[in-house]
Amino acid sequence: MEIHQLYEIFRQHPVVTTDSRDCPEGSLFFALKGETFNGNAYAHAALEQGSAYAVVDEAEYAGDPRVIVVDDVLQTLQQLANYHRRQLGTPIVGVTGTNGKTTTKELISTVLSKKYNTHYTKGNFNNHIGVPKTLLQLTADHEMAVIEMGANHPGEIQTLVNIVEPDYGIITNVGKAHLLGFGSFEGVIKTKGELYDFLREHGGKIFLNNDNPHLKGIAGGLEAITYGQQEAEGLSVKGELLDCSPFLHFKWNGHDVQTHLIGSYNIDNALAAATIGQYFGVPADDISQAIADYVPSNNRSQLEKTADNTIIIDAYNANPTSMAAALENFKLMKADHKMCILGHMGELGEVSGEEHRKIVALLQEAGFEKVWLVGEEFVKTPCPGNFVLFNNVDEVKQVLAAEKPKGMTVLVKGSNSTRMFELPAYL
Repeated sequence: MEIHQLYEIFRQHPVVTTDSRDCPEGSLFFALKGETFNGNAYAHAALEQGSAYAVVDEAEYAGDPRVIVVDDVLQTLQQLANYHRRQLGTPIVGVTGTNGKTTTKELISTVLSKKYNTHYTKGNFNNHIGVPKTLLQLTADHEMAVIEMGANHPGEIQTLVNIVEPDYGIITNVGKAHLLGFGSFEGVIKTKGELYDFLREHGGKIFLNNDNPHLKGIAGGLEAITYGQQEAEGLSVKGELLDCSPFLHFKWNGHDVQTHLIGSYNIDNALAAATIGQYFGVPADDISQAIADYVPSNNRSQLEKTADNTIIIDAYNANPTSMAAALENFKLMKADHKMCILGHMGELGEVSGEEHRKIVALLQEAGFEKVWLVGEEFVKTPCPGNFVLFNNVDEVKQVLAAEKPKGMTVLVKGSNSTRMFELPAYL
């Protein structure tokens, strides 16, 4: 079946699902495959659940006129999303980066929503499946879209930008993450830069953090709307950090904003949103209000007060860049008794030992009252005698259940795989 034919079916049945357990009445089921499952096997179950059609790529699962056979279900889903994007022609801002892309996407969307009906990536559905599903939720009523794109390996951003075809782009930053997949820091820069490559080729525009030399170095030949904290000619938005104890308080172009964001590093994300809002004509007061009202969720820089402690939960991910930024911010924070509970950083390949040693050095220099380190990468790193080491989060929970710290300000951070997000309940 040709994409334009499938698109006619999609127009009649615009709800797409890839989960046979969640098939709304009249939906379109795409039978994706994974390492441990074959969606083709669930096509008929999806139809029974309520789907109007099922798209499969193994002919043996056909036999029902409502089953559509294609060469490759994932590729078809992506092609359909791109076709839909082209039919609507909605202006799209593409967002990628090593750290902060989800928070930046949320802030941009919140700001743009003050003036436009804005569609945006929900949660962090930013991969080869989440991106096309997000695009297929676009409707003619949407005036703008903000699409987040993530990558763990070379070439992944190129794949996603070819589906999304953004008109504008922003790379939040480039840092040391997923080095096992990218091979090197240069590999990270090259892959994130694939967003710039697309926009350069298609006459798009970028929003550029003028303080970031890595991004400036790959932005040649592009029309850039710039922002930053350092004085520079032609800045669209100039930011100034006022305070971060614990919440970020900053100015942009003289406008004062008190946020619910923890961490001085979030000023770049907020300035990006202000710059994009200003470019698209959102009134300055609305931009400031949107940023001030935004409350983070999903274990991203959240502050939680329990009966015994104040907890900063930044347990969605951890890589050398974000870990160093979090520790630097925690060091600057005003609090009498500080404690760090850090989970190790995953996917760093052969530089893992070196990067964990650097974090231990930062912790020593900061002189926090208590430091607990969790996971095998930290366990095999030489540490001072006053640092407490745990093999896994379950060992931490056992200790906390027996003797809970009290009166502490606690930073909880680690890669999602270390399950550090389970600890606040014990603090």
